[in-house]
Amino acid sequence: MSHTVVTTRTTTTTTSSSSSEGGFLNIGYVRTFHGLLKVAQVISLLIAFLCVHCAPGWTDISAFRYFEVVTLWFLIAFLIFLLMYILRLQSKIPCINWTLTEFLHYAVGTILVFIASIVAAVKSGGVSALVAGSVFGFIATFLLAISIWTSYKVTCGSQPTSAAV
Repeated sequence: MSHTVVTTRTTTTTTSSSSSEGGFLNIGYVRTFHGLLKVAQVISLLIAFLCVHCAPGWTDISAFRYFEVVTLWFLIAFLIFLLMYILRLQSKIPCINWTLTEFLHYAVGTILVFIASIVAAVKSGGVSALVAGSVFGFIATFLLAISIWTSYKVTCGSQPTSAAV
């Protein structure tokens, strides 16, 4: 009677980086597509706000105050979202659907920044700083529309269905 003995040996090697695995900060997020998009949105909204805020000759005070309020509000909101992902806060507050929350902020932000940019472009009166502010507002609108598209694909994309219920 012959017996065969089979011995298996498993070796597991784990390497982790503090920026992508479990650490306090997720600096690697800024290098992703969504992270770069958020950084670009924050920068374009900041430049748009500063161009209009520092412009010397406003032709219509109420129109440019509206532009300032809209750009500053969404600048702060998207900066909070960026910091939330860098500090990994979305995993510490699981009761909020962050993807849907971001999608709604992007949708409202795109509409309001687009309206504010149109108003600023129409009321600029040829003042170059006001024109530059409205151009950066349109750039921010385009970046927000890209975020809506990518967020929509994640939020409302194809959902797996189960045949066995």
